[in-house]
Amino acid sequence: MISTQDYSLLPDHEEVRAICKAISVLDAILCQDWVYRYYSYNCAWDVGEEFCEMRNGEGDQMLILFRNDGCVINGFSSEFEQPDKLEITAGLPTIFESFLFGEPVDSIGTTFCLWKTEGADWSRGGLATAGDGSEEMLKILDGKPQTYIQWASQYFEGSYTANGLSLPVVREIYQGKTLTKAMVLSLVDELEDWGQLEDDLIEIGYAFDFNI
Repeated sequence: MISTQDYSLLPDHEEVRAICKAISVLDAILCQDWVYRYYSYNCAWDVGEEFCEMRNGEGDQMLILFRNDGCVINGFSSEFEQPDKLEITAGLPTIFESFLFGEPVDSIGTTFCLWKTEGADWSRGGLATAGDGSEEMLKILDGKPQTYIQWASQYFEGSYTANGLSLPVVREIYQGKTLTKAMVLSLVDELEDWGQLEDDLIEIGYAFDFNI
């Protein structure tokens, strides 16, 4: 299981970016009300920066910043005591400092942090404990469509078709295939607002063609 204790199975940051986009697309299909989504993605967070957010509605959040030269993951679990931030970010590249020590990260808090720069492996600071919430939050980043299906089948119970979430379609979204109306309707019986979904996909930066 991926955690700050063992992050050897964490994919390259570009694959993590693709996973984050895919799960945000799936959330946007299954839950059109942004407030109740778990994952969201903004492909124009800032100049040259993209951003993924996980929030469970109970105070836990994971914020991921993507740049062309790397990626940083900030996690906060309300179940655990927040350690010294300077210790868990020791060695943090300067390109990530404004994100980790600015808003909204600073107000949310940090119980774990991982980062990767171009050509380097994933790293963490000098302090990491088993009680930081990383194992629960990072497992979605294993790159396996089945991991999302297993989680979403419980979280969004009743929001998808009676046949369940289609593994082939979820796999296609993980692969970045252009989203079609047929793909959407293989996951949900109907969609209340196609315009809203289009806006969400534009914000995520994911290709779609609802004429197919």
